[in-house]
Amino acid sequence: MLLLIDLQKAIDHPDWGVRNNPSAETEIRRLLARWRAENWPVWHVRHDSSEPASHYRPGQPGNDFKPEAAPLPGEPVIAKRTNNAFIGTGLEQRLRAGGHTSLVVAGVITNNSVETTVRMAGNLGFNTYLVEDGCFTFGRLDWDGRARSADEVHAMSLANLHGEYCTVVSTEELLNASR
Repeated sequence: MLLLIDLQKAIDHPDWGVRNNPSAETEIRRLLARWRAENWPVWHVRHDSSEPASHYRPGQPGNDFKPEAAPLPGEPVIAKRTNNAFIGTGLEQRLRAGGHTSLVVAGVITNNSVETTVRMAGNLGFNTYLVEDGCFTFGRLDWDGRARSADEVHAMSLANLHGEYCTVVSTEELLNASR
């Protein structure tokens, strides 16, 4: 099943800074097209922030899904309030009840909601694949105050996850493997 995380308009706000993977939405569109054509399950995670200033807060335009990743009727939407799609959402129970044992994950932010959700999925025993070109992040200061580019932050997050919590794959590898 395809699990898309926080692909909402809020992520396009300039406050976030410079991002990597400018073609992530194109890759996600490709994944969605394949999953929908094959009638494979697609689930969407929506962040509903309770922070008053958050662009992700319900009622704000940023809470809406990005058009290229908007759910179709019948595709489940999991509303979350933390950076982990499993906390307080019933996601694990719904996946298990549906017999889903493998997850393909894409979305934002690589080192935040994506990483946290993938770690939990791996810890819960799901066979998890993270689509490296189907997610993105932003530059950050590291612990020592040094500026790290979005590419560096993204690469380190993928390195932290691969092999222990998930298998990191590209869109192309995934689409070719499922033929």
